[in-house]
Amino acid sequence: MDNRALIRAFRLTAQLMELHEENPFKIRAYEGTANALEQLTVPVADLDRTGLPDRTGLSKTAAAKVAEMLDTGSFEELTRLLAATPPGVVELLKIKGIGPKKIRSLWKELGIEGAEQLREAAQNDEVSKLKGFGQKTQQGILEALDFTDQSRGKLLYPQAEELAHDLLTRLQATAGIAEAAVAGEVRRRLETVETVGLVAATADPAAAHTTLNSLDGLTPDPRRSGPFAWRGTATASGVKVEVLLVAPAAFTNQLLLSTAAENHLAEALHETPQPGQPATLRQWLKREQFATEPALYERAGLQYVEPELREGLGELALARENKLPTLLEDADLRGSLHNHSTYSDGSHSLREMATFLQGQGYEYLGICDHSQAAHYANGLPPERVRQQHREIDELNQELAPFRIFKGIESDILSDGSLDYPPTVLETFDFIVASVHSNLKMDERKATTRVLRAIENPYTTMLGHPTGRLLLRREGYPLDHKAVIDACAKHNVIIEINANPYRLDLDWRWVRYALDQGVQLSINPDAHHTNGYADMRYGVFMGRKGGLTKDMTFNAKSAAEVAEYFAKRKAGIKPPLEFKDSLFG
Repeated sequence: MDNRALIRAFRLTAQLMELHEENPFKIRAYEGTANALEQLTVPVADLDRTGLPDRTGLSKTAAAKVAEMLDTGSFEELTRLLAATPPGVVELLKIKGIGPKKIRSLWKELGIEGAEQLREAAQNDEVSKLKGFGQKTQQGILEALDFTDQSRGKLLYPQAEELAHDLLTRLQATAGIAEAAVAGEVRRRLETVETVGLVAATADPAAAHTTLNSLDGLTPDPRRSGPFAWRGTATASGVKVEVLLVAPAAFTNQLLLSTAAENHLAEALHETPQPGQPATLRQWLKREQFATEPALYERAGLQYVEPELREGLGELALARENKLPTLLEDADLRGSLHNHSTYSDGSHSLREMATFLQGQGYEYLGICDHSQAAHYANGLPPERVRQQHREIDELNQELAPFRIFKGIESDILSDGSLDYPPTVLETFDFIVASVHSNLKMDERKATTRVLRAIENPYTTMLGHPTGRLLLRREGYPLDHKAVIDACAKHNVIIEINANPYRLDLDWRWVRYALDQGVQLSINPDAHHTNGYADMRYGVFMGRKGGLTKDMTFNAKSAAEVAEYFAKRKAGIKPPLEFKDSLFG
């Protein structure tokens, strides 16, 4: 059991206690345990049980519960609360935007014990009549239920990748498997995955079936399976699993067939038909067997297309002209921008965030704690900004040549203005402007709000453009073309927020941004030193959109980034309405 599972268990306990209106001091204690676990960098499961209090900073009582969770999969309080709560009510706690107090009202006053009952009550206008709800809350619940339904049976990419590689390891250890590989949506690095696919080469498909049927956590579907295909679901998530079993000679062909989107396989290879030549990749795969995927593309007269690009979105036209770019690699990144520390809602101090990143071989850190309007995230008032800047100056002297850049994640307020007056904004090296509140605007209002922030001369970078949380909530609607065009006009960088729940800017808009000359930055939005590892997911999304090293802002050196920030600040001419606050 990893730290994340422990954190989820203690947060669930706090939610259940709030649901049952139990002692608020105990609720805060469980939330505190979850927060303490979030700050740890060492896997708790690897620690000696008797040494947990000393190694984790937890109280003896909390450490005992952690030890019990590690050893048994639960602890007494959580077991008691789950036994007292209908399973459907526990599931309601997962729906974004409905807290334990509201769920208690729904459960106790309307007898609702599951999502379908809740939907029916809302559709019958029963929910709005409860105290503290109303029509707006009722409509929000219906929207949240619809989004939850759409997300059912899907996994975030990291979860799907973990499942796929676990299955791959099991297959590779199975007698008779000559070769195996992850395919499908996972290999194409889609941000959410509906089917985890693998291909295995074997002369004994029955052995693979035996292995897969015996695995805990998988539910076979015999009706959809056959001698050369095992199909089923991952029991916990409901995500589909498909393993295709082929003869060794057919492995490469099947791997490509199982990886590429249908549009990639079916797209015409030439503008005019070539006599005697297959017209599509699918036809080539039917005609010949290939030892490697590059050999297929070469035979078809194409530049090799990386797996994540095989979506049928114009990549074959570029491959025909040998114009596919050299895609960004993890090793190209030289720094991490947009990160949080304990100054706002991060788990680690500024020093810890900086030295950890330095130890990973990076050149710089951009610290972007929340601005003052973000009260929920301990946003920084001006005096705390000054305190942080003094600490950054001291750390920069100590850690040189490693560099910490003074940034802030400034809230984009409802009218599109940035948090803080210009006298504070001008003290930062760079500013990431992000929307965090009032997410229910229509597309016109939401776009106007973001466009005004982009036009602000202090905005260096646009953070997580839609505010989406994958499989949790939809982002606010934006006219992406207008937003990207404005970033091009005002020389504003757009981040690809690499947090697996965000991955925002959506990769489908990356190519358009690049065509307009907009630089992108792979930002982990790290609130914990572990968060830096998320940058790889941002790289994957950038690669899907054709992102190159040259167009990636944080592939620049520390010196280049410093020069860019300095030149941009030097060119700022504050609008007239700013003058009073600047010179007053």
